[in-house]
Amino acid sequence: MSSGTAAGVTGGARAAAGAPGRSGGTPSAAGQVIERLRKGFGLAGPRHGRHTLSAEHLDALALPLGDDGVVAGVDGAGQPAVLGVNRPTPYDVVLIGGLWTAQVLALRATATGAHVAVETGRPQAWQQMVHAMGGAQNGLSVHEVGRVPPQGASAGTPVLVVRDCGMRPPRGRVVSGPWQSVLTLLPYLSPVAPRLLRQARLVGIQRVSPDEAAELGRSMALTAEQVESLPTLADGMTLWCADRDRRYVLTRPTDAEIGLLGNPRRMD
Repeated sequence: MSSGTAAGVTGGARAAAGAPGRSGGTPSAAGQVIERLRKGFGLAGPRHGRHTLSAEHLDALALPLGDDGVVAGVDGAGQPAVLGVNRPTPYDVVLIGGLWTAQVLALRATATGAHVAVETGRPQAWQQMVHAMGGAQNGLSVHEVGRVPPQGASAGTPVLVVRDCGMRPPRGRVVSGPWQSVLTLLPYLSPVAPRLLRQARLVGIQRVSPDEAAELGRSMALTAEQVESLPTLADGMTLWCADRDRRYVLTRPTDAEIGLLGNPRRMD
């Protein structure tokens, strides 16, 4: 490149940058852009009005956030009640209630992407669910009592173990762990219930006898009103207890769940 050409390029760049001596020494628009880029400010974006919210309107700013998990039903306010069973820490749940509710929770857990392993002494009561889902590879497997193999739970494939082992469930070989929760179904209170209730993080209570309600009231620190309500709970209604939180939840089945499991019922 000749010296004349080089000088022409340099002079053009200076002119584009708004060098003094052109247009009375005032930088051109292109020169202002180049100067802004050189200083790191970038290109000017579109001009919009500022988004502001007055202090008195802050209370109206809310998002319907909740636990990520299984929708157990609706609470007294008609809001979804969610059981966060897919957790990175061990989580034990005890349900003193009917098989129908346990099966609905298991079915909905598979819909969240979890694998459900059922340990049961009545496999025939669960086989209809396995067949409806197209086999054990589709999220639900049934095992004899004491025969549940390691599940290999992970964040990508959480596991819910449902123990449907009667009044006196033996100590399970597969216990709760990271991304593996255990739900133990008790049809009624039994001598092993106090131990299970002590280790449980969440307890669900359906309709029980007055004597059982009184015993649960003492062990679970229930109010007098809650104790009186337990013998009269409707089918599908559960009092869920976690730490100091007590919440009545009504499980409303979908049409597909009714077709597979029937209507809500406490007795099996």
